[in-house]
Amino acid sequence: MGRAAQSAAADGSLLERWFRLKEHGTTVRTEVVAGVTTFMTMAYIIFVNPGIVQETGMPFQAVVIATAVSAAFATILMAFLANYPFALAPGMGLNAYFTFTVVLGRGIPWETALGAVFISGVVFAILTWSRIREAIVDAVPDTLKLAVSAGIGLFIALIGAQNAGIVVDDPATLVALGDITAPGPLLALVGTLITGALLALRVRGAILWGILGTTVLGMMFRQVPLPTSIVQVPRFSDWAPVFGKLDIPGALQLGLFEIILVFLFVDMFDTVGTLIGVSARAGFLDEHGRLPRARQALMADAIGTLGGSVFGTPTVTTYVESTSGVAAGGRTGLTALVVAALFLLSLFFTPLVGLVADAPFATAPALIVVGALMMGVVPRINWENAGEAIPAFITIVSMPFTYSIATGIALGFISYVLIKVLSGKWDEVPWLTYLLAVLFILRFVFL
Repeated sequence: MGRAAQSAAADGSLLERWFRLKEHGTTVRTEVVAGVTTFMTMAYIIFVNPGIVQETGMPFQAVVIATAVSAAFATILMAFLANYPFALAPGMGLNAYFTFTVVLGRGIPWETALGAVFISGVVFAILTWSRIREAIVDAVPDTLKLAVSAGIGLFIALIGAQNAGIVVDDPATLVALGDITAPGPLLALVGTLITGALLALRVRGAILWGILGTTVLGMMFRQVPLPTSIVQVPRFSDWAPVFGKLDIPGALQLGLFEIILVFLFVDMFDTVGTLIGVSARAGFLDEHGRLPRARQALMADAIGTLGGSVFGTPTVTTYVESTSGVAAGGRTGLTALVVAALFLLSLFFTPLVGLVADAPFATAPALIVVGALMMGVVPRINWENAGEAIPAFITIVSMPFTYSIATGIALGFISYVLIKVLSGKWDEVPWLTYLLAVLFILRFVFL
């Protein structure tokens, strides 16, 4: 056996020991394709997050680096601590709250706001270490776990359709069909059909090929500009304005309890919802509906937030776009490791990454198709039992209707508990589920 073959065998053995690929019924090739697929669907965050956060006065290029580094850091933690194919990055929604409510709305310096994010990360870690967050995951009723998966499917499909202009806002009907003869929506629809056909033909990496094929079509029809350069070497001087600039003492002195609570609350339940939804789709939940190694996955999320605040970005959270990699066959932390490597590599190839990130119609097909695949759990919901079916329905529709995973979970919990109580089946509900429902009600009342 030649040196190259020996090296490849050693690498394969090492990856097998780390990620237990055979045990999870996957291969290195499948995991790599899944990682690339996940990265392509969430690469937009490299540019979108800085575009939002720069409104606080933080330099755009510095936040680009902070975004990529924090995503890679947290996703590597997920790969090795939990061995799951989940990717993490600064959270959409949380970055808008950070920018427009905390900094611009309250007049709090962004350094102090980052300090509040750090404190929320400390609280995340404590709750995770004490198994409280894991207990919360276990307290989600089985019917809601399935509903969360389906709700996330509708939600990400809506995001894809909205980003591509297939669905637009309308003052009379709230939403309406966009101009599907325009290049962007038309390319997204064509890409969705191509991706669907590739999946029907069981082509490996169908979702990734759909993204790349739609991008090439965009170039052919001049909707995606050719890059003016390929390589752009990052410099620490570009990152220095935000790296390590968080003001923890300032956050403590201001007593930003409400702000820290919102960071904590939204990230906790967005993460829990994403973990449950993606895990239900991938078949990670055990016979009791629990997620093995949930504690490790949640700890990766908590430490990721701590690191992100130091690197210079708002709260890091588990990304729902991980479903695209799961749909492509990703089953282990090797998928996450590939995503992390690509985030770091993207710092050197931002002009190329920008081709997809700046063309939402290219990633829209992946989100729409994955959303459809996630609806596969719906038949497992007991639709004959109204006490199970109605809370599940409320959970599913609330996510796209309110544009929030956390709100969908909250309304699902509240409706589940109230219907059980009103129907005289209060003893079927665990005490922690009652507590969470009360906390959700308090959240709507006071936050």
